Amino acid sequence: MTIEYITLNPSADKMPLIGFGCAKIPPEQTAEVIYNAIKVGYRLFDGGSNYYNEKEVGDGIRMAINDGLVERKELFVISKLWCTNHAKEHVRMACKRSLDDLGLDYVDMYLIHFPVALEHVPFEVKYPAGWTQPGDTQVTRARTPMHVTWAAMEALVDEGLVRNIGMSNFNAQLMMDLLSYCRIQPALLQVELHPYMQQDAYVKWIQKQGIAVTAYSSFGPASFAAGGLKHAKSVEPIFENPVIKEIAAKYNRAPGQVALRWSIERNVGVVPKSTSVARMKSNLDALNWKMDEEDIQAINQLDMGLRFNDPVIKGWDLPIFL
Repeated sequence: MTIEYITLNPSADKMPLIGFGCAKIPPEQTAEVIYNAIKVGYRLFDGGSNYYNEKEVGDGIRMAINDGLVERKELFVISKLWCTNHAKEHVRMACKRSLDDLGLDYVDMYLIHFPVALEHVPFEVKYPAGWTQPGDTQVTRARTPMHVTWAAMEALVDEGLVRNIGMSNFNAQLMMDLLSYCRIQPALLQVELHPYMQQDAYVKWIQKQGIAVTAYSSFGPASFAAGGLKHAKSVEPIFENPVIKEIAAKYNRAPGQVALRWSIERNVGVVPKSTSVARMKSNLDALNWKMDEEDIQAINQLDMGLRFNDPVIKGWDLPIFL
């Protein structure tokens, strides 16, 4: 199977268009799951400190390298800076902790996970920190402006700890502001994108700036409904949507492959997750086939602007998408 790539700016590194998402994998299963994903053919791994399994992701990578399945230079590893570590003095410390947990000298991409600074939680008190201070039930914001955090991210590139930097869950206004002062341009924006939440104008604008885009939650409400989110349970699953099912039947493909291929046709990367080897293979098979333009347009008509990964929906007083 031929992997398709996006060339990143300004590094010219090549990032696989399809990768493997590391969120919501139980830590006790993670090492084996990552090992199996590498064996199947995945080369990009989308992780983060607040996924509570970064050490185990590193264990799986190390197992695969030790068994000769892959070399480090063949992998593209993503980690993320959590909200409690936005201050200048905490950015490098957080990156080093992720590198230590992963057992790596560098990561290929380091993203700011959410565009909000929260009060720092010392690692020895709680790590990963989560959204709240220990014992609290609501978030506590910190007075750290984004330009301070971004300058510290740029310093990580200068030091060679990370090869590329970017962000996740940033809206257009924040991106426009950051592009007015950044020394190193962001290489990647990762946002929620699926047939029910397409953000077409934003995606096209970001790509026009020379910034790559990766989608998370490509299957829409699926994982959120499984996690008990009422907002997601009330929506027809993408796998059951008649338009998706009809297109899947036309190409003799699984509905999940159709959802992934739709993003890839937009030159948007995807990072699906599964603990099943069979599903891993099926998702990876979203590569190397094409959809007719009429089918792409049919999926485009499904857009409802329906977001599932919103801190407000989860009960946090952080209306970052308004």
